[in-house]
Amino acid sequence: MTKALVATVFILVLAVVPHSLSAQTNIAGSITHLEQVWADAQKAGDAANVAPLLADNFINTDVDGNLSGKSELLSNLKGGKWEQNEISDVKVSVYGDTAIATGAWAGKGVDGDGTKVDRRERWTDTWVEMKDGKWQCVASQQTAVKK
Repeated sequence: MTKALVATVFILVLAVVPHSLSAQTNIAGSITHLEQVWADAQKAGDAANVAPLLADNFINTDVDGNLSGKSELLSNLKGGKWEQNEISDVKVSVYGDTAIATGAWAGKGVDGDGTKVDRRERWTDTWVEMKDGKWQCVASQQTAVKK
């Protein structure tokens, strides 16, 4: 009886684990896509396409340690002029209804508030699946990378 129970549990685990890994892979791909949508919209100064990606209580910690919310981040996106503004090395880890995305950013140009920018950063974004099933970023943090 014990061997049969162990065999049954083992078979169930084998059936569930691949499905779980597949779901995590799909979520990771979706978050990677959302990160690229965000980056493309940032380069274009298109705050309207970034707005639905951010939770209402979104908080950002920039390279200088300053905190800002959703409205401040969106306002700063408008009017930027970029020669370079791109992300790379995106990696996503999924933990149930939370995903942590990390990556690199390189930017050269002028941001929305007129500040001249020429730097590289590493970033970490925390995404949460909301009650409506949509994923939104709730927190972002950037760290300057020395050249």
